[in-house]
Amino acid sequence: MVNYDPLWNIMNERGVTTYKLIHYHDINPRTINNLKHGKGITVDTLEKLCKALECTPNDVIRFI
Repeated sequence: MVNYDPLWNIMNERGVTTYKLIHYHDINPRTINNLKHGKGITVDTLEKLCKALECTPNDVIRFI
């Protein structure tokens, strides 16, 4: 199972909102919805999130 709690934590720490991800970092709103509901994302999306947040995949996703 995939857990995105690390993503929400790092976003909160860095003051990055979902609005900023959508409008400034080219993350699709549907992808944000998938993240909120714990659904899978592509490696491309993971790369975009890491670039936007200046972090590693381990800072975004956790496998349970």
